[in-house]
Amino acid sequence: MATETPVDDEVDRGPFERWVRRVIRNPERAYRAMFYTAMIVFLFTTLFPFYWLLVLALTPFNRLANVGLFPNGFNPEAFVRIFEILPFHIYMLNSFILAAMTTVFVLVIASLAGYVFGRLQFPGRGPLMLAVLAISYFPPAAFLLPLFRLFNGNVTIGLFGASISSPNLFNTPWAMVLPFSALFMPLSIFILTTFYGQIPDGLEDAARIEGTTRLGALFRVIVPLSAPGVATAGVLTFIMVYNEFFFSFLMNDGQIPEMLYESGKLLYLSNENHWAPLLKGILGFQGQYTQLYNLMAAASIVGVLPVAVLVVVAQEKIVSGLTQGALKE
Repeated sequence: MATETPVDDEVDRGPFERWVRRVIRNPERAYRAMFYTAMIVFLFTTLFPFYWLLVLALTPFNRLANVGLFPNGFNPEAFVRIFEILPFHIYMLNSFILAAMTTVFVLVIASLAGYVFGRLQFPGRGPLMLAVLAISYFPPAAFLLPLFRLFNGNVTIGLFGASISSPNLFNTPWAMVLPFSALFMPLSIFILTTFYGQIPDGLEDAARIEGTTRLGALFRVIVPLSAPGVATAGVLTFIMVYNEFFFSFLMNDGQIPEMLYESGKLLYLSNENHWAPLLKGILGFQGQYTQLYNLMAAASIVGVLPVAVLVVVAQEKIVSGLTQGALKE
């Protein structure tokens, strides 16, 4: 009598059906597939703009019309010409100085506010904290007209029979540092409030018994113990200010101090107050009739490199700061 040969079900199924069958048996396959899919989509949407900038930067200007997914030629000279046509390093230095000034100002004020919200009990603390956080959701355009008039000296206030005009801060660092601080301080206050609230009261009480004031206990005990949170708030503020567009574009005339070099030595430096940041340097390659897109792309890459290096170096601090701040011990 003939015997029937058993037929394997896997042979009759298609590749997708076999994969679904294996996923049902082992759900970890589905989790890995979703993770890799999300990671690929995230990397593509994040890194493709930088790749496109690199393609434009390496393509000669006369071949930009026919550029595709790969450079239409190879012209790394653009990364040198951006410093020859404009003093691009001065624009980058201005952005660094503005970001550093804002970061220091924000950390000092946010530390004081974080101490109040995180360690003191007073009526209305919750609603006041929500009001502070709500400021971060205001569009910058809502502050443009009053701040522009204020920083140009067009606001006059009557006080004790005398008229006091607002100072002319246009083209100065304060015309950008003050709006930057107002926009980015709520996030730092929230981060530091969370960290300062986790410090045991006994440590601060011990410092107070030794004769330290509340302010001394804050900067001698609480701030050092909350170093990950302070570092996270500082790095995030620096990055956001360095990349800010709106007030960086409107609160200056786009000029930098005029300099005259001879044989590599600085002979003349004008005393005019110009603080155009990185954004103005990138837009400086855009003329009335010609847009040097390859140089603008090269300038964008060079300008973003310092922040990229900072993120790579400080990524562990940022992640640990955000995760530790989310846990309450």
